[in-house]
Amino acid sequence: MTFTRTVELDGHIIDSGMMQQAMGIVMDLDGDFDVEQFDVGRQKDEPSYCRMSVTADDRETLQEILHELHQIGANLTDLVDARVEASPADRVVPVGFYSTTNHPTDVRYRGEWLPVEDIEMDCAIVIEETDDGPRASTKVLNGIEEGDLVVTDEAGIRVKPPERPRDASGPFGFMQGGVSSERPSESLIGEVADALRETKADGGNVLVVAGPALIHSGGGDALAELVREGYVDMISAGNGFATHDIERGLYGTSLGMDMETMEHPRKGHKHHIYTISEVIRAGGIAEAVEEGLIESGVMYECVKHDVPYVLAGSIRDDGPLPDTITDTIEAQNAIREQAHRADMVLMLSTLLHSVAVGNCLPSTAKTVCVDINPATVTQLLDRGSSQAIGMVTDIGTFVPTLAEKVLEADGEN
Repeated sequence: MTFTRTVELDGHIIDSGMMQQAMGIVMDLDGDFDVEQFDVGRQKDEPSYCRMSVTADDRETLQEILHELHQIGANLTDLVDARVEASPADRVVPVGFYSTTNHPTDVRYRGEWLPVEDIEMDCAIVIEETDDGPRASTKVLNGIEEGDLVVTDEAGIRVKPPERPRDASGPFGFMQGGVSSERPSESLIGEVADALRETKADGGNVLVVAGPALIHSGGGDALAELVREGYVDMISAGNGFATHDIERGLYGTSLGMDMETMEHPRKGHKHHIYTISEVIRAGGIAEAVEEGLIESGVMYECVKHDVPYVLAGSIRDDGPLPDTITDTIEAQNAIREQAHRADMVLMLSTLLHSVAVGNCLPSTAKTVCVDINPATVTQLLDRGSSQAIGMVTDIGTFVPTLAEKVLEADGEN
C-alpha cells in the first residue's frame, strides 16, 4: 500500500534551484514523484510552474517528505482550510502544531487566505477573531495563552519564498548570496551602500547589529556618522558594545587599549568598569548625555537623534549598564520588535546578537553579515535568509568604507 499527495511549485523555480531541491528531498527521504505538469518560463522574467504527485510507502514517511517540501515553498494543491486547535494551557501548543519558516506565509481559514503577520521562523500561527474579521499572526511558544486557536499540520498553509529571477541586479540579486572573501570588497561595499541608500529613499528601516569588535577596530566614528546622518534607524547590541563605545569617549580607550597609540595605559584595564560606574551614577546613557558626561560616539548620536537601541544582556556582562536588558524574555521581545520593523539589516562582527536578531527576521529582509571569521558569516547566512550576503573582512575597514561611499553619494546629489 502506498500513500500519495500532490504539491505544486511556482515562480522562478528553475533559476532558484527550488525544482532540483524538491526532487532531491523526495529521493533522499525514500519517496517517489511523478511530474504531472511542468510549464517552463521561456523568458528571464517569466515564472515556471510544476505540479507533482509525491508517493511514499507509509503515511509517516509521506508526512516527513511533505514537511520538508513545504519548508522550501512547495505547497499542497488541496484547497482546504487549515486545521486549528485550541491551546490547552498557557505556553502549551497542541501536538503537531505548525512551526513556521521565515518566508511570507498565508493560512486558509473559512475559505479565505489570510496573510500571517510578523512572520518569523520557529513560531506557532494563531488565528484571532476581531471586529474586522479573522487575522493570523505568529506567536512564540512562551507567548501562547490558553484557548489560542493554533494552526496544526501543513494543510491549508502556503509558503512563498522570495523569488530570485535571473535578471535581478545588485548584491541581493539572483544567486548573489553567499560568503565572499575574494570578491572585490570595494565594489561590493559600494553596492551595499547603494542598497542602504535605496532602502532609506523608499522609506524603509535600517537595523544595525553591532559587536564590541566594531569599536576595538576603529569603526565606531563611521557608525556614529551614519547614525547622525539618518542612515541608521535602530541599533541592536549588547552591554559590551555600549560600554566600550562610551569608554572610548571618556578615556580614549576600548577594552583598555588606547585607540590612537594602540598601547595599554596604566589602569587601562579598569576603564570599562569605571565607565559603567559613571553611567550608573548618572542614571543611564541618556542621562549621561544630558549632563555632558558622554559627548561623542555611537550611543551619544543615538540619544541626540532619537535612534532607539536595544542592549540585550548576557551572563558574562560587567555592571551592567542601566540600559542593558537583563531579563532574557524581555530582551527577546525587544529584539523581535526591532526585527519586525527592519527592511535592511547590517550584522557587524557579533555572532550571538546576530543569531538572536536573525531568528526574528523575515526572509525578505535584506541582510549583510560581516566578520573576519568565515565560520561566523557562514553560520549567520545558514539561518535561512534568502536575501542575505556575507563578507569576510575587517569590520574596521568595512564600516568606514561603507560610510564614505554612502555620504560621498550624498555630496554628489
